[in-house]
Amino acid sequence: MKYVETELSMGPRTGFAASECPEFVTCEQTSKSCDGALAQAFKFLGKRWNGVILGTLTNGSSGFAELKRNVFGISDSVLSERLSELQEAGLIARTVEPGPPVSVSYELSDTGNALIPALHALSTWASENFPSATPHSS
Repeated sequence: MKYVETELSMGPRTGFAASECPEFVTCEQTSKSCDGALAQAFKFLGKRWNGVILGTLTNGSSGFAELKRNVFGISDSVLSERLSELQEAGLIARTVEPGPPVSVSYELSDTGNALIPALHALSTWASENFPSATPHSS
């Protein structure tokens, strides 16, 4: 049986049978690799504060100041940066109400709302496996 060798950036070489080698396999993905979609989700959601901001928005829309109060420890500049990233990713929507005073609010988009069951499941898992976790720990 002929094998296709795949060089891994972090780990040993792994071979796939040439007839069974999936089209989506790259030099960084093997049969023991994490699912690519899951890895991509954690790369984004695992970025500090993104998951916490999304989790906070599961309780409804919030303005910047309210988010700042509820996301303990985040700076204004980082909150602004993360909100922009989440908006660009299509996970939140930003609404500007004309003033005076001008009001800006953030809420989960349909795509963001689709994450709620996963965020709740992750929260349940964390509270069962990390009993010392508090709402403001990071």
